[in-house]
Amino acid sequence: MSPSDCSRPSRRGTSRPARSPTPTSGRSRRAGREYAGASLNTSQKFEYAGNSQAANVATEAMGGPRIPTRFGRVDAASAAESVASQEGRLPDGDKGVPHLREIFHPKGFSDRDIVALSGAHTVGGCKAERSGFDGAWTARPRVFDNSYFKDLLTKTYAPERVAATGCPQHRHASGTIMLASDLALLEDPAFKAVVEEYASDQDAFFRDYTSAWVRLQELGTAGLRDAL
Repeated sequence: MSPSDCSRPSRRGTSRPARSPTPTSGRSRRAGREYAGASLNTSQKFEYAGNSQAANVATEAMGGPRIPTRFGRVDAASAAESVASQEGRLPDGDKGVPHLREIFHPKGFSDRDIVALSGAHTVGGCKAERSGFDGAWTARPRVFDNSYFKDLLTKTYAPERVAATGCPQHRHASGTIMLASDLALLEDPAFKAVVEEYASDQDAFFRDYTSAWVRLQELGTAGLRDAL
């Protein structure tokens, strides 16, 4: 993989119909499933309602907020509408502030929403063979809390390239990482103010994350119902 390929880690290789999106490309979705499966220790919860409910149940099981799930979403009629064909649905990990806004603002998400959704990186991690990036964002990647924001403000990260892929990222001495799209939250005053708020007020993060995440899951849908 060349460094130029790192911007689209989630676009590689799936023939399955598109599912509900997750905050930053497919790497967090895949990593989240792995950690969520280990935390929940039950496959049934994942089988009944698909990725949206699985993500919501996993978030709560890892200590995060309770997120309502509504049902009836039709994600794709065929493999031709799969994630692999949906360029630009979610931001690339190696890009900065303008790109984050370019992706989210047209979908109706505010700067505050962008920061809240980025907080999903408090759990999970990256694997080089899947995304080109390597490492976990926080020291406790199976705990959903506001550690991601605290780390952004208190840790110093050194730039590096993943040996196996050449993809650029940043690593703290403890081994945790941040991507360019994460550190971008500190570059813009509007973003940084929200980072600081969430670092000191976990309840505010949980509240805003729940709101933004539900809207992201339900983006472009209609006629959803509260029960299966």
